[in-house]
Amino acid sequence: MSLESVKAFFAKNAPDLKVIELETSTATVPLAAEAHGVEPGQIAKTLSFKVKDDAVLIVTRGDARIDNRKFKDQFATKPRMLDAGSVIELTGHPVGGVCPFGLASDMAIYCDISLKAYEEVVPAAGSINSAVRVNTERLAALTNAQWIDVCQ
Repeated sequence: MSLESVKAFFAKNAPDLKVIELETSTATVPLAAEAHGVEPGQIAKTLSFKVKDDAVLIVTRGDARIDNRKFKDQFATKPRMLDAGSVIELTGHPVGGVCPFGLASDMAIYCDISLKAYEEVVPAAGSINSAVRVNTERLAALTNAQWIDVCQ
């Protein structure tokens, strides 16, 4: 279902982008970077957080870490990641395959400015062995993401 919702998202919004499906797991940044032949930073990881009563997605470069102070300044709360069950319920994607495409529910999406170090990034595509290569600015545009600065 999750991979299919991502494929449907691209068929409707960006038919020129094709989902890459591999035989091996790309569920972690190191695995994904090796499988796609890119440096870890170029993997666009999607993190799920609880912000007050809402859940949000933040897409960062693969080797970035959330800066607690910056997060609190941006959202007026401490960063609290969602548990795996909530992630699946809200995004429709399994942990390791979470991406900002083809979501099961409407969620605010943010892209950290750390991604701007790369012209092209490789986010997951709804499963632990799928991804897509996409221009960084286009990733933000396709997902109506707001650019923020919450990483170290």
